[in-house]
This record gives sequence, structure tokens and C-alpha cells, in this order.
Amino acid sequence: MNYGIIGYILGRVIAIVSAAMLLPWAVSLIYKENVGVIFLLCAIIFGAVAAIFIRNKPKNMAFYAREGFVVVALSWIVMSVIGAIPFVASGEIPNIVDALFEIVSGFTTTGSSILTDVESLSRCMLFWRSFSHWIGGMGVLVFILAILPMAGGQNIYLMRAESTGPSVGKLVPKIQKTAFLLYAIYTVMTLSHLVLLLIGRVPVFDAFCLSFGTAGTGGFGVLGDSFASYSPFAQNATTIFMLLFGVNFNFYFYILNRRFKNALAMDDVRWYFTIYVAASVIITVNLILSGQFGGLREVLFQTSSIMTSTGFASADFNLWPSLSRALMIMLMFTGACAGSTGGGMKVSRFVIYFKTVAKEIRQLAHPRSVKILKMDGKPIEHDVIRIVNVYLCSFILVFATSFVLVLTDNFDLTTSFTAVAATLNNIGPGLNMVGPTGSFADFSILSKLVFIFDMLAGRLEIFPMLLLFSPNTWKKHG
Repeated sequence: MNYGIIGYILGRVIAIVSAAMLLPWAVSLIYKENVGVIFLLCAIIFGAVAAIFIRNKPKNMAFYAREGFVVVALSWIVMSVIGAIPFVASGEIPNIVDALFEIVSGFTTTGSSILTDVESLSRCMLFWRSFSHWIGGMGVLVFILAILPMAGGQNIYLMRAESTGPSVGKLVPKIQKTAFLLYAIYTVMTLSHLVLLLIGRVPVFDAFCLSFGTAGTGGFGVLGDSFASYSPFAQNATTIFMLLFGVNFNFYFYILNRRFKNALAMDDVRWYFTIYVAASVIITVNLILSGQFGGLREVLFQTSSIMTSTGFASADFNLWPSLSRALMIMLMFTGACAGSTGGGMKVSRFVIYFKTVAKEIRQLAHPRSVKILKMDGKPIEHDVIRIVNVYLCSFILVFATSFVLVLTDNFDLTTSFTAVAATLNNIGPGLNMVGPTGSFADFSILSKLVFIFDMLAGRLEIFPMLLLFSPNTWKKHG
């Protein structure tokens, strides 16, 4: 284990988080909130800490998959601890576990909250929790790779450990340029949504916070009713952008470079939109037949919000009929595309599972037939299938363990099950107590710690967090 490079990269992460804290401080100056000075003090203190780590640049800058996974997991833990300090120091979320839950939910773009009255927070604190979505959406390590050169071709290990989906590769030969392109697309899309919200007469402060939440598919709102108070135009624009941020960013790269054949060949993007349309149609019919249909806009918004793991709410889907609620739970697990800012298990994995099962059934009927599994028109490597299957086993293990631990709070099964589903899949709201109008405030400290782990594990695709608990991880290279 190259501890020197781990400390060096952690220093850069701390520096980025410290710099990011200057923005909510600026917001506090605009709105004349004295509490905002906490962000300035944190920026100065942790900026100095970062300088110490960065100054001691290691001679050996080489790192491999193990260091990549470990440094990503540690980076997200460290930045979460730092990010929670302003909430505690200000007294607005005095409990350290609650503050950690809130900021982890922000950075992992989950959107679950322990707050029962979000509007009681100061503007600078509201801005910070929403901006944490934008930081975590594409990933802080990807941001570092985009703006700061790092020696060696092993940087791909950082991107793979932090990015979502079964496999991550380079869009262009240099990994730094790949990271820069991803953040450029991310930024332009964020600004585009911001402009539309402003055109829709959403207040400036709200527009910034909502655009951060949409881009990161996070879902922290600044109003108690989430998105219900905003205009139909703002809801429609956000429905579209939630869907767009749930698309594999490779798709946009191909479109920008006029590689339309590659874009159209992406199986997960096609299935992503197919599942969305199918779910929307079924939910619409179910609501009409049950006499609860509140309009197509409501269905399209809510389906987009849950499938992309954004978590905004324009209606209380907790009151929908059983079939519609069941579909919402299924969409929590399906999630968005690999390589997007969305959560869930990812559409691409389910496509691979489906193709694998279909192949096995065909193999049983015709033992001598040879069928090669393909994704995006290319053969799927055996290692990818193996990793996808191991991920499923790990996901079930973490989910089951978390579910059992959370049941010790003695809440109803639906609340407990969907609370774990919402946090592990980085969705935000669940059903019953943790529905769109509820919160996670009543859970015990143990359950909240479980949820914190689940949110981090879900955002980092489980393996980086599990690797921290393996004794072999910390051994030196032999």
C-alpha cells in the first residue's frame, strides 16, 4: 500500500472541499447571515491542513487498483466529516450523527434528510447542502483529475472507483482530458437548466439550489413541499433535465463528436428510456383507473425523479395505489444509466442480467449452440460478467444486513425496507414514514449510521467501502 500517495490525494480533496466552502460564505454575505463566517473559518483551517498534506509530495507517485479504491472511499469519508462541521458549529443541526447523515446524503446525491422543517435553515446552509449534490454528482476525484495533472496512467483507477456502472473507460487517450470533458458537459447542462428555471420565474436562490440538485440527481429542496410550489414550466424543465442527467455521459460525447452510430448503439440508453416510458404509461393507467390521476405532468415528473434517483417530489406518491408504489420501488433498484450522475443498480447491469438469463435458457434448449453476449454491439468480456454478478451478491448482502439492523427500530416493514432501498440506491424518499412528506429523523443512531454507510456504499458501487474492512487491503505490496 502506497500510503504517501493516499495522503497526497486526500490533501487535494480537502483543498477542493475547503475552496467550495467559500461559496456558501459568499451567499451569507449576500443575505447578511452572520452564521456564514463558519464556512470562512472552515475554509481557512482545512485549507491549511490540505497544504500540509500536499506539501509532502511522495517520491513514489505510482498507485494501483487497491490504492485507487481505498483513496476514493477515504476521500468521501473525509470530505463528509469536514462538510458536516458547519451544520454542527452553527447549531442548525447540532447532533453530529444527524449532521453527518445530512451532508453524506448531499455528497452522495441521495437526498434523504433528517430535517422536519427545511425552511428553518439559513440560506448559506441550504446552499451548502444543495451545492454538495453538485460536488458529488460527477465526483470530487474526477474534478481533481480534470484540473490537476497527476503522473502516471494509473489515474484511471481513481475514475473507475468513483464513477458509476460496471465499467468505465477513457473517452479520449488522456485521462485528464476525459475528466475535463465530463465536467464540461456537466457544467453546461447545469447552467442550461439554471437558465430555464430563471425563465420560469423561479427565485434566483431557489434556481441555483434546484439546478445543483437536478444535476447531481440529488433532490435536496429549499421548500417544505419540495417541488410542488413551482410552476408547471419549472417542473417540466426539471423533468427533462433529470432524465438527461440520468443518461450515460458517453452518449453526449458521441453526439458532440458526431459519432451517432456509437450513440445509437448504446443498449443501456435505449433501455433506460424504454423503461421510463413503460413505467409512466402503467402508472398513468393505474392512477386513472383508481381515480387518483392528478395529471400527466405529475406522473412524468415523479417517475423521472425516482428512476434517476433525484428524489424531488411534486406529489405525494406515497398515497398512490399499490401497483404504482410497487413500480416506484422497482425503479429505485433499476436506477439510471452507468456513467451518469444517477443512482440505483444501473440499467446496464439489468440488461446484462437479462441477456445472461436469456443465453442460459437458450443454451438449455440447444446445448450445442454458441451465443456471444454483446453490449453496445461489442462482446461482453467474461470479467465484466463476473464483476456484475459479484456486485449483485454484494448488493444483496449489504441490503439484507442493513435491513435486519434497521428493523431493530421496530418500524413497519415498508418503512424499513424502503428506507434501506432509498439510501443504498441513493434515491432519497421511500414510503410511509420516509415518504416524500416524511423524514429519517425518528430513526435511532444505529440506523442512521447504517444509512450513512449505505449511502456511501451505494454512491461508490459498494466495493471501495467493503475494501476498507479487508485486512489484506492494508498490507504492503509484496
